[in-house]
Amino acid sequence: MTPPVRVAVVGLGWAGREIWLSRLARHPRYRVTAVVDPSPAAQEAAAAAGPDVRVLTDVEELTARIADLAVVAVPNHLHTPVAAGLLRRGVPVFLEKPVCLSSAEAGELVEAERLGGAVLLAGSAARHRADVAALAAAVDREVGEVRHIEVAWVRAKGVPDTGGWFTRSSLAGGGALVDLGWHLLDTVGSLLGPVGYEQALGTVSGDFINAASHGTAWRRQQEPVAAGGGDVEDTARGFLVTSDGVSVALRASWASHEALDTTTIRVEGSAGTVSLRCTFGFSPNRAGGSELLLTRAGTTEPVPFPEEPIGAEYDRQLDGLPDLLADPAQRGRAVADAARTIAVIERLYGTARRARSAARPVAAAV
Repeated sequence: MTPPVRVAVVGLGWAGREIWLSRLARHPRYRVTAVVDPSPAAQEAAAAAGPDVRVLTDVEELTARIADLAVVAVPNHLHTPVAAGLLRRGVPVFLEKPVCLSSAEAGELVEAERLGGAVLLAGSAARHRADVAALAAAVDREVGEVRHIEVAWVRAKGVPDTGGWFTRSSLAGGGALVDLGWHLLDTVGSLLGPVGYEQALGTVSGDFINAASHGTAWRRQQEPVAAGGGDVEDTARGFLVTSDGVSVALRASWASHEALDTTTIRVEGSAGTVSLRCTFGFSPNRAGGSELLLTRAGTTEPVPFPEEPIGAEYDRQLDGLPDLLADPAQRGRAVADAARTIAVIERLYGTARRARSAARPVAAAV
């Protein structure tokens, strides 16, 4: 048996504490050796994770002598600077999405991986869900040539940390598109492979972004909330066409007029259509279970798959990380995937900005 992977958790916000640190502390393939966070709560979190967990207040203190892997769960604008610094010092990194906030940042990560000789791995929770895996298997078996994919993650009331860094473009890099849309685009990638997009059109809106009544119920900002309202979108819609002619419709919404939080994935093909209705993430405001359906020749039938508890996809990611960490072929893959994803997001934001700019003179004239 191989020894456990020595792991450090960098950033003890909600994701660092609730998703990663608690799971790593009880996983047999890992030994938590350090947490990195300047907050007073870091001591308490370290004690809960194990008796010998070191508390570091500065990520510059973290080296390959302390950890074999750093799980980075800091605010979005720090993802690339923190991950790149660790990689340059030879510390492998598992980075929460969004991996980067621009194509330029993707380039920084490529260079850091090359200079330090360490691998960057990236979070991709959705593709590790049992229902999404069953959807992918049904697509391979049943739909023939894929023609169109619809992906949507729509929350009823789920703006994260209203007024905090999540809703400020300078710190988050964007709103629902960067946050939820990254998962949706990754899901499309798991179905189609590393495709390029010939066309990309997007729109954004912010009808709920500054309404306290539409904030998340399951995660609350523990740190003091910055003054001022959010300046990112709570909803993004996009339409994409791949280089081989598959169309993709996307919607990512932190808030809406719906009663429940719902994720839908629908794949239409030459031989049939497979659709999944579920809820990604940890929101308690969800319909029970997931439903996977196959439609052919006017008949719709359920596709069975194993039920699993909420959050099982994160445990499944951790199950496989040590093997990826030991695989030399992983070098560069996560960065390449991230570069494709952020390039699409940049194009969607770009068309949304141009559409708004073109509409303003007309609105003013009216």
